[in-house]
Amino acid sequence: QVQLVESGGGLVQPGGSLTLSCATSGFTFDRYAIGWFRQAPGKEREGVSCISKGGGVVAYSDSVKGRFTISRDNAKNTVYVQLNSLKPEDTAVYYCATDLIIHADDRWACPLREGNVEVWGQGTLVTVSS
Repeated sequence: QVQLVESGGGLVQPGGSLTLSCATSGFTFDRYAIGWFRQAPGKEREGVSCISKGGGVVAYSDSVKGRFTISRDNAKNTVYVQLNSLKPEDTAVYYCATDLIIHADDRWACPLREGNVEVWGQGTLVTVSS
């Protein structure tokens, strides 16, 4: 059974930092790209970041570029996203996801298209507030 489990969310002040983790199981982790999405209250879900199977290709949305850093540890089957310089508008439930598509060329792996996602995590809430 393919599973993605997020952790690390919480309440943080503006300008603060958090690291979210996405622990996976049930599939060959190092064959697939993993993406992070978020959904703010009253808004549609949006793609935040993506990392290819080997970590050589990463992508970020314009709204988080320069503040968020995605990484993966294939030995631990886990993807991380470091959230820095957090703003109130970053408040959202953050989800990790995979499309379970094997790309011969990692340049096509990211960004992850929401319509292609096969497996979602349950989400972790990040609240940025003073």
